[in-house]
Amino acid sequence: MVTEIKKTSWVAALSILLVVCLIPAAVYAQGSGPSDDEVNAVAKQLYCPVCENIPLDACGTTACEQWRGVIRDRLAEGWSEDQIKEYFVAQYGDRVLAEPPREGFNWVVYIVPMVIFVGGGVLFITGIKRWRDSGQDRTLRRGGKKVPEPDKLSDDDIKRVEEELLKRSKG
Repeated sequence: MVTEIKKTSWVAALSILLVVCLIPAAVYAQGSGPSDDEVNAVAKQLYCPVCENIPLDACGTTACEQWRGVIRDRLAEGWSEDQIKEYFVAQYGDRVLAEPPREGFNWVVYIVPMVIFVGGGVLFITGIKRWRDSGQDRTLRRGGKKVPEPDKLSDDDIKRVEEELLKRSKG
């Protein structure tokens, strides 16, 4: 009888020990759900429908807190970021997206800045070339008269300039 009680006690003790050892594994397997960083990664791609031009991850209104809760729930259910964004677009329209979809007329938002940048670069380079090339045809002016370039002086002009320089250096 005593051995029977000892045997039962040992079985009960081992059973309790086994359960205690398995509880942390079960809790760990459940996971803690999506982290705040994961929720905010999706939330920063959406705008608050109540407050204009405030990303969902930075807005402190009750509506935005609820939206972040919806995002957390959807992530816990295994939804992807794109599925969550599609869900909110279906509810509130494209205006909730931080980045407009690249389709239809929205392409203008992406193309126009590039066209302006490239066009400005072309105009700048063209202007620099014209400015640089226009300096080659300039002639010096003195007293309203054009002064010929040195390589176009006649031999008589060069002789006269040399005589003037000699007079000034002696005098």
